[in-house]
Amino acid sequence: MKKKPTKKRRITIRSAKNKAVRMQNDIAQMISELTGIPCGKDELIQGREMGQSGVDVKLIGEAKQKFPYAVEAKDQMRWSVPGWLQQAQENQGDFDNWLLFCQRTSRLKKDKISMKVVMEAEHFFNLLKQLKGK
Repeated sequence: MKKKPTKKRRITIRSAKNKAVRMQNDIAQMISELTGIPCGKDELIQGREMGQSGVDVKLIGEAKQKFPYAVEAKDQMRWSVPGWLQQAQENQGDFDNWLLFCQRTSRLKKDKISMKVVMEAEHFFNLLKQLKGK
């Protein structure tokens, strides 16, 4: 007996938004652990609410000083890195630097790609020089 070809189902808009919120909150939590500043609603570090434009993780005051990066987060099956880089740079605002966090998740756990970070090479090497000097 032949197997019927499985039809690929598209992710719903609500599921895609939930996935994006989870990733933004995960990044906010990692920044919180790094800086020692709490994250969450009405805190100095928080994931962007849906429908707002700008960075995907809001950093306010001391949080912005300790983590001076505009964060763009993408969790998608198909990667469009050039467009994401452009969006990260456009949303940079008054931050000195930007970071693009990206991962690909699928319905199958084995196909998940762990989170990656993309940044300007010059800034990366400047960070390494600073670490080497310490």
